[in-house]
Amino acid sequence: MSYLWQEFNIKTFPAETLVFRDGVFCEDLSDYTNINYNSDNNTISILKTPKLQIHIIYVGEITGNININIDITAKNTDIIFSGKIINKKPAFLNIFVKNTGKNSVFNGQIIAQNYDSLEINSKGEHLCENTGIFIKTKVLAHKNTKTILNGYAIINKNKKFCDSDISFSVMADETAKITLKPTQYIQSVPKNAVHSASIYKPNNEQINYLRMSGMGEIEVKKVLQEAFLSEQ
Repeated sequence: MSYLWQEFNIKTFPAETLVFRDGVFCEDLSDYTNINYNSDNNTISILKTPKLQIHIIYVGEITGNININIDITAKNTDIIFSGKIINKKPAFLNIFVKNTGKNSVFNGQIIAQNYDSLEINSKGEHLCENTGIFIKTKVLAHKNTKTILNGYAIINKNKKFCDSDISFSVMADETAKITLKPTQYIQSVPKNAVHSASIYKPNNEQINYLRMSGMGEIEVKKVLQEAFLSEQ
């Protein structure tokens, strides 16, 4: 798993793991006993409470229409989703999380570099009380690209004390087109329900500091982009 850190800066830790590279499941890199994966409908089902955390790793280049379904029924389970992707052709990434596992928490982070047209749809549905779903999406939108980010947070009726947070952050070239659509359907009193969307733009102080250190325009741009992508 060390190559994931070297090539993609994905931190690994003791966990049951599912690894996907370039949209393809890598069984030889995965290590799990309490997870079911159905390749026919690309569904990841977590049925039993594991002793370790669960880490779903999704890295590499994507294209076309991709669905990732994550069904959580195990109680008291921590699930980490680490996505680090790039698209050079039109891509649609749909991530659907259903949490019916009491006291189970899904923490997802998606970092994407868009060189064409990219749409990411994130949906987190709370189907049991005391569940958590957190999905953070960060996109670097390059020149003449189109980015659409849709987020749906659903807390169903009589599902109290749920924690929900779906957030977007984009750093975009001046020629890029950006659409952000956060949506919430809250039918029960939550523990917390947050939805945010932001466009990141470096300030003059940051730019001038880098220029004064001797960097040219291209170097400054690259450093600022790397800082944006690496910031937690």
